[in-house]
Parts: sequence; structure tokens; C-alpha cells
Amino acid sequence: MSVVRMSSEPAASPREPVSGGAMDKVVERRGIPTKIKAGVAAGALAIAGIAFYAYAPSSNSQTIAADRVTISTVQRGTFDDFLPLRARVTPLLTIYLDSVEGGRVEEKLVEDGATVQKGQLLAVLSNPELQLSVLARQTDVSRELNSMRSQELALAQTRMSDERNLLEAKLALEKAQRQYKREAPLAARGFIPSKQFADTKDDLDYQQERYDVLRRTQATDERLQSSQLGQLRQSSASMSSSLDLARLNLESLKLRAPVSGQLSGFDIQVGQSMNRGERIGQIDSPGANKLIAGVDEFYLGRVQVGQKATIDQGGKTYQLKVTKIYPQVRNGQFEVDLQFQGPEPAGLQRGQTLQAKLTLGDPTPALLIPNGSFYNDTGGAWVFVVTDDGKEAVKRNVRLGRRNADFIEVLDGLQPGEKVLTSPYTGFADKDRLDLQQK
Repeated sequence: MSVVRMSSEPAASPREPVSGGAMDKVVERRGIPTKIKAGVAAGALAIAGIAFYAYAPSSNSQTIAADRVTISTVQRGTFDDFLPLRARVTPLLTIYLDSVEGGRVEEKLVEDGATVQKGQLLAVLSNPELQLSVLARQTDVSRELNSMRSQELALAQTRMSDERNLLEAKLALEKAQRQYKREAPLAARGFIPSKQFADTKDDLDYQQERYDVLRRTQATDERLQSSQLGQLRQSSASMSSSLDLARLNLESLKLRAPVSGQLSGFDIQVGQSMNRGERIGQIDSPGANKLIAGVDEFYLGRVQVGQKATIDQGGKTYQLKVTKIYPQVRNGQFEVDLQFQGPEPAGLQRGQTLQAKLTLGDPTPALLIPNGSFYNDTGGAWVFVVTDDGKEAVKRNVRLGRRNADFIEVLDGLQPGEKVLTSPYTGFADKDRLDLQQK
């Protein structure tokens, strides 16, 4: 049997449905303010800009590998002021053979490369027109000379006639003087009629005046004839020289060696036609040579006639001297002639190249850097100097002086022990600073 207990409390009213409204609550979301975000972003950009400026290369700098450049040390030493040259052997004396008068080669008597003696006949040309012209000129000259001789003869005859007339006048004057001297005392005493004495005196005066006139005429004629004879003789000598020249032109058809030596470039053939003035060969002095060397135009003001040079050949040193300077500059170089002072090396051949050393001055103590290709890029006005830590090379203005094959003299801008770049500056010559990247 079940027992049910009844509550004495009043029955509760029915519960309203639970809506959940009392459980929902707005939660406020809390974040970083926009102003703070903007400030952080601006700071980050500033830091990035500073880092980029500090570590990124500028437009005046460039990063290169340290092993790509040559670093040399500035040091004190003795500067030997010399200049290495490449010299070409050429004959000391070269005489060129030209055809004075054109013509056809009739005979060739020697071959190219032969040794010839002065005056030796080399070839014979023919020129019929020249031969006829010379003959015609010879005839004209002979005719003129004969005419001049005839004029000289006429002048000589005139001179002799004047001398004869003067002698006759002198004789007549002397006779008139004697007659006057005889009659004068007799006329004074009345032994000679006055008319006869007057005639004698008049004859004396006439003969005196006649003699004076003839003497003045002879002096004038003598002066004019002497001048005319001098002109005729001068013209005669000129015509004779002209005739000799015409004959010499005809003789020039026979080509002869003007000096003794080795004939070269003589490649004419029988039957070949040669023009007037055409080059037909050359004669080189035997056993005597000189050197022709090209020198950089930078040294044009420092090379002087008389400076010494040397070459080493066959274990011996030979002395030379600058004898001529050609100031014309071609391809950045001018040329000089070097002549041997004393014996020259045996077996030299024309066109052979030798290494010579030209002395420009005496050895002197100086601050030096090794010679390098950088000089061609800077002209010696500036160099890249490596910093103490070896990480950078900074552009610096310097003043450089003399150069030789090994060193360059430093006049200002560098100190002993400093390091500079002496390799070519190609690709970064416009930069002010280089970052040397070490491996």
C-alpha cells in the first residue's frame, strides 16, 4: 500500500518559459588603436629606409670583388728615369732611285738585292722624243752661240776702229802743235803772214777739239761695249749650261748607282715603260744601321737629341744616341732615330725588332707606386686609396710625376705604406668609393 504525502505549501503557479535573455551579455571587444598602428607602420618604414641607406650601394659607390683588382703599396725607393722602347732596324743611309726622265727599259744590268758600286750602270732606257728634243735644242743653242760670237766680233772691230781714229786724231793734233810752235815766233817778227798764222792756229784748235771728242766717244763706247760684251758672255754661258743640261737629261736615260750599297726594290723588267719621277728602287748603306723607335706622345717634351740609349743583344750591351726626333704624332706616338755609338751587333737585318732602353734622367730617391693601367684612366690626377680595414677604396686626388716601365713617381697626395689600386679602372672610373668584397 502506498502512502502519498501532500504538501501543505500552496501550489506554485506555473513557470513561464525560459527565454535565455537573462543569459546573453554584450562583450566589448578591445584592440590596438588605429593611431598606434599608423605610428608603428611609420617607424617600421623609417627603420627600413635607414637600413637601406646604410647597407644599399649609393650611386657614387660600387661593390667589386677584391680579387678583381690589384692592390699596391706606396713605398720609398730609387726612381730610374728610363723609357723602354721597341725599335726597328733600318739602314743608316737610304738613297732612293727615281726615273729622272720617262722611257722604255731597254736593258737591265743588275738584279734586286745585288751590291753595287757608285757610278755602276744599272739599266738603260730609251726615249725617242727626248732624244729628238735634245738634238733640236742643241741646234738652237749652237745657232744662238754663233750669233753671239758674231756680235762679240762686231763689238771688237768697233773698239779697234775707235782706237785707230783716236790715234790718228792724236797724231794730227801733235802735228798741228808743232806747226804752231814753229810759226808763232816768226809771225811775231813779221816773217809769216798773219793769215797763214791764223789758219795754223785754227787748225790746232780744231785738232784739239777733235781729239777730245774722239776720246770722250771712245770712253762712252768702251763702257757700253764692256756692258754689252758682259751680257753676251753671260748669255753665252747660260746657253752652254742649257745645252749641257739637255745633254745631261739625255744621259739620265742611263740609270747609274749614285752611291755604293745594297740595291733593293729594283724589280723593273725589259720592255717596261717608266714614267718621269717614278720610284724604281733604293740603295741601302752597307754595314751601317740605325734604329727607329716609336715613343708615346706623353714624352714628346722630355726626349731630346743627344740622349743615351742601350740595347742588350747576344749577352752584350750596345750604346746608342738619339740623333733625330720626328715631332709628327701618329696613333699617339712619335718616332726617334737612334744611332749606334761604336760597334753595332753583328747580323742585324733590316726590319728586325729590338728592345731598347732610353735614359731620360739620372736615378733619384722618390716616393713610388708600381706602374699600372690605372694611369690611362686617370691621367695621373687621382687614384683609389684602400682604407686601413681593407674594406673600401676611396677616390683621392694626387699629383704624379715621371714614369718608367716599373714605377711612377709620387709628388703629392700619398704617404708611404698606403695602398692604392693600380689595375685598370674600367667600369668604375666614375665612382667615388668602392666596396671591396672579400671572399
